[in-house]
Amino acid sequence: MELSRESASELDDEREKEQTKKVEAALFVAGRFLSIQELVALTDVNPILLKKILEDLQESYSDKGIEVVHKDQLWKMDVSPEYTWIVNKLATGSSEFSKAEQETLALIAYKQPIKQSVVIKIRGNKAYDHIHKFVQMGLILKKKVGHTADLSLSDSFHDYFHVPEVENI
Repeated sequence: MELSRESASELDDEREKEQTKKVEAALFVAGRFLSIQELVALTDVNPILLKKILEDLQESYSDKGIEVVHKDQLWKMDVSPEYTWIVNKLATGSSEFSKAEQETLALIAYKQPIKQSVVIKIRGNKAYDHIHKFVQMGLILKKKVGHTADLSLSDSFHDYFHVPEVENI
């Protein structure tokens, strides 16, 4: 049985739709930035086609409540900035951070750069765990200075919480 050009083209279109659905699902579930290599490993989509799919998804979500974000060779699906207030409203009460973690992070954000020893003195020894978690998540930067460390916010903090970076005065 011989395939006609039309039926071969239809098969290619169906295959690309299926590949697009896999990439879209991976971005949706990840909840974080993914590299091309991670997306290839997750979806088994050819890297050249993957880049086209990502650009197409970015375009198709450009006027929706969800967007596909491209930053530093990484891709992520996120809530459009004008609707983050809805997410924040839903997230209150059942946050991924405990109240104590939120307070530690707020202290670091407000006083940055701040010495880890000062944070521990104010927040107690549990703050070591909080700081470790925030560093692992990429929300804060930790730079060893003598017997302590300087803590400051990373660019990822601003992306994660959808807040603009404020210049120190």
